[in-house]
Amino acid sequence: MKRILIVGAGGQIGSELTTYLRKIYGASNVVATDVRECGKLAEGGPFEVLNALDAKAMASVVERYKIDAIFNLVALLSAVGEKNPQTAWNINIGALMNALEVAREYGCALFTPSSIGAFGPTSPKDKTPQDTIMQPTTIYGVCKVTGELLGNYYFQRYGVDTRSVRFPGIISNVTLPGGGTTDYAVEIYYEAIKAGRFTCPVPGDVYMDMIYMPDALRACVELMEADPARLVHRNSFNLASMSFTPEIIYAEIRKRIPSFEMTYEIDPVKKAIAESWPNSLDDTCAREEWGWKPEWDLSRMTDDMLEVIREKYRSEVAV
Repeated sequence: MKRILIVGAGGQIGSELTTYLRKIYGASNVVATDVRECGKLAEGGPFEVLNALDAKAMASVVERYKIDAIFNLVALLSAVGEKNPQTAWNINIGALMNALEVAREYGCALFTPSSIGAFGPTSPKDKTPQDTIMQPTTIYGVCKVTGELLGNYYFQRYGVDTRSVRFPGIISNVTLPGGGTTDYAVEIYYEAIKAGRFTCPVPGDVYMDMIYMPDALRACVELMEADPARLVHRNSFNLASMSFTPEIIYAEIRKRIPSFEMTYEIDPVKKAIAESWPNSLDDTCAREEWGWKPEWDLSRMTDDMLEVIREKYRSEVAV
């Protein structure tokens, strides 16, 4: 990758991936775009307002900046998508199709993240294999499976260098999530610092795979820079780091904040989604084909999350 376009740079992944890539490839070589103005991203390098559903506008940005790699991060997440499935399909698949076509026309590589949401209740729950039955029960999951198939099709039919990972829930201390089923695993840290208590929307015994943002960002780069000759799979690689329940993460925080309390107010939509997803993923293929290896576990991540959020909260109070 030399000159990179990030579509949907204002979201949870994009806002941090933009900064991460600019440090590696140079600020002027990473073009951030979003459907609305993003002041911080514009301060750090080139930025364009771009509606990902406008294929001509996307092509224009690629041509003007001589882009060779596209990160398509546009998506309505799982819980939000269930409120308006038609909109979720139109946005998620519309942006992807435009990115695929622009990548084909201009010879770009393309990264589009998939998700554990691509699996469903009929998939194996524990150590879910790379290649297995995929029958998701959410429109978000349906879009992700469709995206994986389209990515493989464009690689096989047109030679587009498409690559992808199935992200677990992503935990970040920088950008808050926006309507996903795994959001609780971010919110619980903020509430532990700010309020000392948290109301959890998913059952306490439901396992879900998670990953800390630094590992997620590193995975994107490592996969896109991997030797294509080693890639048996492309769209998409299982990615695993840690798997836990709300009760487990609650206990981990209480080791550091003994007074922290958690209660439950179950969101039926999030409950159904969480219970349909795998407990844990088998990421053997990612490890063997491009050397994936997570660096963060739950304990180390909890230390870092609480430290960073505590400092942010002190700054807010001081202001």
